[in-house]
Amino acid sequence: MKSYRELKIWQKAREITKNTYTITQLFPAQEQYALSSQMNRSAISIVSNIAEGWARGSTKDFLKFLYITRGSIAELETQFTLANDLEYITDETLLMAEQQLTELNKMLSSFIIKLKERIYTKSLTPSL
Repeated sequence: MKSYRELKIWQKAREITKNTYTITQLFPAQEQYALSSQMNRSAISIVSNIAEGWARGSTKDFLKFLYITRGSIAELETQFTLANDLEYITDETLLMAEQQLTELNKMLSSFIIKLKERIYTKSLTPSL
């Protein structure tokens, strides 16, 4: 692959970021600099860490950023739950967000496994 933009995990994360922004625009005005801002930053962190990890140029660095991405996914999922608790979003919106984040997390886990296999295979290859 020539660019992180070709990664399905980056594309899915970008979609989640756009959806998060759309949802948080409907929050009460007093949340503009609180929960909605934090949710937007968490979503941006997800897509940005995938891109930054890719740009680092080493598989080990990329893995480190993918684990950070996992943390941001958990953070955003928690924030969506809080938004539902505060009745800023419906149960249906929460379910949709949780499904998207779960799908991304599964994609990310599979990708991490593949990258780890690549590192393991490289370490078993004798150097010439």
